[in-house]
Amino acid sequence: MRSRLPATLAITILFALFTTTAAAQDSTVAGLSSERLQRLDSFFETYTERGDLPGTVTLVLKDGEVAYQGVHGWRDIESQSPMTGDTIFRIASQTKAIVSVAAMVLQEEGRLLIGDPVGRYLPEFNKTTVAVANEDGGYEVVPANRKVTVRDLLMHTSGVGYGYGIAADAWADAGIQGWYFADREEPIRETVRRMAALPFEAQPGEAWVYGYSTDILGAVVEAASGQSLDAFVRERILEPLDMTDTHFYLPADKTDRLATVYARTDDGSLARSPDESNMTGQGGYVEGPRTSFSAGAGLLSTARDYGRFLQMLLNGGELDGERVLSRKSVQLMTVNHLASPDLFPWQPGTGFGLGFSVTTDVGVRGVPGSLGEYGWGGAYHSNYWVDPAEGLVVVYFTQVIPAGNLDDHAKLRALIYQALE
Repeated sequence: MRSRLPATLAITILFALFTTTAAAQDSTVAGLSSERLQRLDSFFETYTERGDLPGTVTLVLKDGEVAYQGVHGWRDIESQSPMTGDTIFRIASQTKAIVSVAAMVLQEEGRLLIGDPVGRYLPEFNKTTVAVANEDGGYEVVPANRKVTVRDLLMHTSGVGYGYGIAADAWADAGIQGWYFADREEPIRETVRRMAALPFEAQPGEAWVYGYSTDILGAVVEAASGQSLDAFVRERILEPLDMTDTHFYLPADKTDRLATVYARTDDGSLARSPDESNMTGQGGYVEGPRTSFSAGAGLLSTARDYGRFLQMLLNGGELDGERVLSRKSVQLMTVNHLASPDLFPWQPGTGFGLGFSVTTDVGVRGVPGSLGEYGWGGAYHSNYWVDPAEGLVVVYFTQVIPAGNLDDHAKLRALIYQALE
């Protein structure tokens, strides 16, 4: 199932029409071969028909125009509900980019500086500790060498993981492990307050540690703005960008558009979680307490909405006459901030900016792309990237956790770049 819209329409009209399955039409966006892009259809049709993926929505923008939108497979396999262009997905860690922009908005308004210590906004972070492994298999707790900064939170160099590090026992006792917050009845500010009393995994600035940094950043946004994270993000980012289907918790009238989560089993088949209450089912985003706004993994969105957010960044902070950030703030966010490549072992040739990974060496990275490209993904196997050199925005949504050995991300990248003229 695939739909592609005429490239001659304005981007706002194209996004407005991005709903179910418009009839396929011949179209050519400058610099991309529509004929070669059709290879994406063959790929996704094969993967969804044989059960490697439940369903997918893919959006490719080139120079602000829709070059490709693919809608394939099933929103829910059991009920044979087809995937549609307006399907809503749990975007998990793709939330981080949006909240990182929120922090930069506050810097532009003079309400924080990213070089500030986090303790200026959250006093409990003025004195933190770090767990250091000892020879007998245990650990010691030592004072942090310096204060965590807001920039550390944006770069994931705060030393705070997801509670599974050296001091996992202390984090488990506190009930703070893993990225899923939708079932919590505790406001994020209180959860973050308790985090500050627990031993971190590394000294601030000395390692890239993926974890609760952006959730802590969300609490900073609340303190600096005087608003809930939900309200600030909605008023300063979502509403100006007309991101009408992006929410921390799903409105009742949209629950029938939420994609079902599937898991890849050991034999490669897809299975629906028997527990609808946790992160692998419909989860607390529908039936939960709607109390905790996770800046690190809490949002739901559509390909249309997230494409608008990324196009704003590619445009230098503006879309359709609405300026969210200055051009210089976007530049600052999308360059590598890590002093040493050894700090980011995630992928060779990649560094990290303020909320995104950043390609620093295309040859070492070994996959098609461009120097200065930035992006990230989410736990439910979604992915996105922005390639300024080619004027590309790519949004790829599906709902698979765990995803096993799927190779769809790499093939998606290869199939998009082979279509460039």
